[in-house]
Amino acid sequence: MIVNYRTPDLTERCLAALAGERKQLPRLRAVVVDGASGDDSVAKLARAAAKPDYADWVKFLPLAINGGFAWANNQAILTLAQDGDLPEFIHVLNPDTEVNPGAVVRLVVELHANPRCAAAGSELVTPQGDAAPSAFYFPSPSREFATAGMLHRLRLLLGIAPNLHPPGKASDVDWVTGASVMFRTEALQESGLFDDGFFLYFEEVELMHRLRAAGWTIRFVPESRVVHLEGAATGLGSGATRPPPTYWYESRRRYFALTGGAAAVLGSDAASLAGMGVAGLKALLGRPRAKNGLRGRDILRLGLWPRSRDRRSSIPALGDPPGRPPAWKAAG
Repeated sequence: MIVNYRTPDLTERCLAALAGERKQLPRLRAVVVDGASGDDSVAKLARAAAKPDYADWVKFLPLAINGGFAWANNQAILTLAQDGDLPEFIHVLNPDTEVNPGAVVRLVVELHANPRCAAAGSELVTPQGDAAPSAFYFPSPSREFATAGMLHRLRLLLGIAPNLHPPGKASDVDWVTGASVMFRTEALQESGLFDDGFFLYFEEVELMHRLRAAGWTIRFVPESRVVHLEGAATGLGSGATRPPPTYWYESRRRYFALTGGAAAVLGSDAASLAGMGVAGLKALLGRPRAKNGLRGRDILRLGLWPRSRDRRSSIPALGDPPGRPPAWKAAG
């Protein structure tokens, strides 16, 4: 599954890299989804999908609205289910990625070797070949505080696990990046698809939290390496300094509300604000500030307490028909 939004050239490069994987995975197919880009994406991608090299394994699915990442992926999966064409595994791949040779094969091997693994994620690398953040611990108030305050020593002293899992051999983790992750269809049948109350960000975190709660595991597979042009589609990334958009805060709020209730929303936001206060004091002493772009006034404006819609999950089952509008568009 590749969801395009105004990045048709990157999507074509992503497809070209995937084509090489078919030598070892001849049954590999791709579904390219366009989220109502409103530019020349539909025309470009329709032409690409019709090329002789792609026509027998690439399906193009243009959507009428920009329903977000979760909704767009769900539409592709539900369409395949409706056609009776669901594969054993479903690989979600960002358009701003290029798989290295063998990357997709390695995810398939990992899922076959671990029958209770619901999702296997790749190690992302920069175009220069440096490892990028790929596997993570679930967000928590203590991690929010330590991160916002840049309190590495306190984190170690209190035994607070970091946000990131260190690179290394394949292992079980809390969650992996949605830029390149392969899901087991059986697990999605049991737990449901992405929650389409998220527009963008945190949707894969919530899904993997749900899968872990149901007894499945999540695996990080560093042997599966994928080049990621981070932020090419959204303008956001680990090195971004501009403030995150409103929908990022709304997605964060929804994640905490669904996984821990109102107390988790309030606790995580209070912890972030406290950490920002510590960081401000450190800045007065000449210590560097965190460069994540988060702003306390945006947390106060968009966080602290869940909205009514944040408390309502919106998780389609594999038997549902495609086409229902995403829940984030509903009022409330």
